[in-house]
Amino acid sequence: MPALLDDVRFAFQPLFNLNTGGVVAVEALARPHDGSVQDLLQTAYRAGFLANTDVGLACRALRHAADHHILLPLHLNLLAMTIADKQELMGPLYGALRDTRRDPAQVVIEVSAPYTRVGRKRLMQGLKVLRDNGFRIALDGIGEGDVPLSLLAEAHPDFVKLDRELVTKLPDDPARCALVRSLAHLGEHTGAQLVAEGVETETELAALRKLGVGLAQGNMLAPASRRPAIGARIAPEAVTNTGEIRRTKGPRVTDFLHPATTLPEHATSEEVREVLASQQSVTGVVLVDDEGRPRWSVDRNRFLLAVTGPYGHALHAKREANRLADKPHIIGPDATALELLDVVAHANRERTTDDLVVVDKADRCMGVVRVADVVRGVAELKVEQAAALSPLTRLPGSDALAGEVERRIQAGEIFAVSWLDVDGFKQVNDSVGFAAGDDLIRDIGHDLVEITRRFPGVHVGHVGGDDFLVVAGLDETVPLSTRLLDKPYSAEGMAVTVSLATLICAAGSVGSYHELSRLLAPVKEHAKSLAGSSWVMGRPGTERRDVLRGAAQRAVS
Repeated sequence: MPALLDDVRFAFQPLFNLNTGGVVAVEALARPHDGSVQDLLQTAYRAGFLANTDVGLACRALRHAADHHILLPLHLNLLAMTIADKQELMGPLYGALRDTRRDPAQVVIEVSAPYTRVGRKRLMQGLKVLRDNGFRIALDGIGEGDVPLSLLAEAHPDFVKLDRELVTKLPDDPARCALVRSLAHLGEHTGAQLVAEGVETETELAALRKLGVGLAQGNMLAPASRRPAIGARIAPEAVTNTGEIRRTKGPRVTDFLHPATTLPEHATSEEVREVLASQQSVTGVVLVDDEGRPRWSVDRNRFLLAVTGPYGHALHAKREANRLADKPHIIGPDATALELLDVVAHANRERTTDDLVVVDKADRCMGVVRVADVVRGVAELKVEQAAALSPLTRLPGSDALAGEVERRIQAGEIFAVSWLDVDGFKQVNDSVGFAAGDDLIRDIGHDLVEITRRFPGVHVGHVGGDDFLVVAGLDETVPLSTRLLDKPYSAEGMAVTVSLATLICAAGSVGSYHELSRLLAPVKEHAKSLAGSSWVMGRPGTERRDVLRGAAQRAVS
């Protein structure tokens, strides 16, 4: 085996956070002198020591990273077959960690294909051992590999990496866009972060971020090199132009995660000063215990003010830095940005700009979040939401409703979408004036807002003119529709009727918001053909419609 690895070199490619624009980790990529790493592993497999070679590559990657003083979290590749093999084969990896003094919590194991030859039980046992020892887990090759879908749920990975072949087809392939959106939705529920590999164009970058992908790597951002560009950043305008990542509950704190700079909890002030002096971009240092749990937080400005003042070095250099530290502000990975700001709001005034430490379920440090990034992200979200509101009713527009419909489709929910329309609205404007027409629209909008207060799971929107949409569960549809239709509407004393068209969507009956809107159009046309305030209900896949309100128009002889 050693001869196989003698001519292997390593390149390191940065992973970027698409919210902050900064580098948050690097991936170690093996570069054999002849052929590819796949060729090398095939040779090892035929010789009967595949797992030894695979682990050997990971060990060498660790040592190369240490030689280049790479302190960022490191992504290492291991085959699923290796992880499922005998655990004693992992011994050299733990030895390399000790030799390089790297904390396992700062290493992400990227599990690579093939999976088809691997027993699920042995693989899950291997992943559990790695996680129990502090490693974080990524499932690699999603989109082109043979990763079982059930493994995405069962393995609870920290990261899900999208294959470059999937990325290059975006945004022109609607089916692939739907797949990425579904994976982003899964990640919201499991806590997994999506990472896109092989990003080559700004078009791909914009599509990925719009679909909910928060991390990316590729030659457009920074190519792999022996000395990675860890100080590189995505241009601020490129981040802004891609639009905000849409989430049902707003952005999570992990969307703004920076790698933490950590030292042992009993590190001296001189050790902390050296780290801050060598890394100008670091805003603080987290002091952790032997298990990687944060014990103290050292703020850069307050610390340097103390140690660089008169006699500061003499007083503090050899003594423990925790004397000049504070208890860390800690928050979990599932918290939203608004929950983080609530933590900041209740902090001491002098600590409102301190980094917050994000910890996993075992209370180990995952990284830090800078308050300025979160404030910017929330501000952008609020501006975007405000711009999407109707200026007349202050209700969200079609984009917000489209997102809610897509979410319910992906979740396999049974739901109803209702299209409410004012009958003869042009005649209202022509008869009593557009100001009275505006008042009528505001009145309906106000009633819809009251409905959302009575039925919290209902989403309403003003999608243009006199058209409104209501997205609700089956149990809510009948009572809210009855409330709407029972109220008599008028404009300057002129009686007004409304038409309501409802489409009941079972799981799998519609594939997209666009398809749903197309299917709803003839139901609305049917409702408009009835006299008085009307309500017609239909279902995808059938021409049958139920008339729940309204009577057929009588022909005039």
